Amino acid sequence: MAAEQHDQPLQGKVALVTGGARRIGAAIVRGLHAAGARTVIHYHGSREDAESLAAELEQARPETTALARTDLLDPAARVELVEIAIRKFGGLDILVNNASTFYPTPLGTIEESHWRDLMGTNLEAPLFLAQAAAPMLRERRGTILNMIDIHARKPLRRHPVYTAAKAGLAALTLSLARDLAPEVRVNGISPGAILWPEAGEDPASRQQILDQICLGRTGEPSDIVQCALYLLTADYVTGQIIAVDGGRSIGW
Repeated sequence: MAAEQHDQPLQGKVALVTGGARRIGAAIVRGLHAAGARTVIHYHGSREDAESLAAELEQARPETTALARTDLLDPAARVELVEIAIRKFGGLDILVNNASTFYPTPLGTIEESHWRDLMGTNLEAPLFLAQAAAPMLRERRGTILNMIDIHARKPLRRHPVYTAAKAGLAALTLSLARDLAPEVRVNGISPGAILWPEAGEDPASRQQILDQICLGRTGEPSDIVQCALYLLTADYVTGQIIAVDGGRSIGW
């Protein structure tokens, strides 16, 4: 039994991961599932990716995943996500706010729709998901993990709205850690250069970023997963935001 708990430290836990169908979100889902958690995979437009991921995990451990398609900009959908986890698995222990929108909004081009979208997915949704999940998380002494960004501290040029949203999420993480204590722990991860944006970066821009990283290379999604598993199982850690960035936040 002790060996099983060591190999699967999240055995018996139920985790909800927003934006869990692709990229870092999918890596987190795989990592939590491998650690023993039953997982609710939230997605919006990535249906095929979500279904493929769920099938992969179900083959490993049947009846341990659920899919939830919702628009996080819809207030009712946030409550529904928590209810899906409870209906499917009887409770909720872990909320990972990973879903995010990311694109430039240079000053002079910003529209209210950009504000609503970037603030909605990166800050508003995590707040109201935490509020909806709080009663169950308190009951089960659960935990919240927010995916932030190193640019919450050092703004990214031409991205003022995204930067402000992630800075707000960093502040929200600390605030929730105080307000939900002692029953619920709340922490965050600030990724650096893990996966290049899907829109791509030109070779010169990529090299400029690499030159700012102390370790001289990009990270891997597994680096985020390793940190996530630590924060989700470290029972005396709350209100902390860890940069997983190869030292970029001290190197530029």
